[in-house]
Amino acid sequence: MKPLRIGTRGSALALWQANHVAQKLGEIHGIQCELIRIRTSGDHFQSVAVAQIGSKGVFIKALEDALLAGSVDLAVHSMKDVPTEIPAGLWFPAITHREDVRDCLVSGESRTLENLPARAKVGTSSLRRQAQLRVHRPDLDVRDLRGNVDTRLKKLGAGEFDAVVVAKAGMDRLGLSDHITEILPTHIMLPAVGQGALGIEARTDDPETCKLLAALDDAATRACITAERALLRELQGGCQVPLGAWARLGSGGLLLEACVLSADGSESLRREQQGPPESAEILGRELGRILIDAGADRILRLAGRAVG
Repeated sequence: MKPLRIGTRGSALALWQANHVAQKLGEIHGIQCELIRIRTSGDHFQSVAVAQIGSKGVFIKALEDALLAGSVDLAVHSMKDVPTEIPAGLWFPAITHREDVRDCLVSGESRTLENLPARAKVGTSSLRRQAQLRVHRPDLDVRDLRGNVDTRLKKLGAGEFDAVVVAKAGMDRLGLSDHITEILPTHIMLPAVGQGALGIEARTDDPETCKLLAALDDAATRACITAERALLRELQGGCQVPLGAWARLGSGGLLLEACVLSADGSESLRREQQGPPESAEILGRELGRILIDAGADRILRLAGRAVG
């Protein structure tokens, strides 16, 4: 069998993710894989805020184009970067076991969020993180910060920021966990939809590849991600909406918790809903409607999004 061609971005984290999938496919099926690096619009405009580029698939569209063109056989994505609408002809035969969903603080002086001084400069590229930081610490100077993890840590080290907030899973995967000053609890910082999970995308007309990839699918993670993405779809959100969500399986079934915030953090809603994991899609839509009925549509309009 010919090596499987994996489309990936060129960042250290993206390459780790692609190599991780390649290793798993080798262990399970004895398959060789070839990594094909592809630059996305998110890579081309690293100094520009994601919201200004156009958030819909900014980090994955070029990979999906390569898939549809047949120049790669699969693509590996962070599920938090995947828009709610998938192009016709593509799907996700595997969503891998989810790692830590939480965000973390990295501070130059090992300060926690609580003991950062007033007006401390905190950087993050995510409106979700920015809004939740402003709810918890409205006295901080929260600023937009683009670039890969290494770039963000370099800017922190150069003194451009007093602290940065990033996904813990990314730090763990890159072997940078010892840089973490504080793991932010979810009651302060709910994660992004899909955070901590990898999705493997392939063509629907390539059943042989899809069958191989299905061995990497984690059913529990898929149920959680399905609920979160259904919620996001109900709210007509994208990757750059100030919305946090976290679904997890427990003794009572699937619990989905979500918050919607104004960009400045002055308004926020937080609700949760529980149901059976086999009804994950319905659960996500239900919680979306609950949030809309509680006023999420008005809050999201303040962030430039209209909910129909």
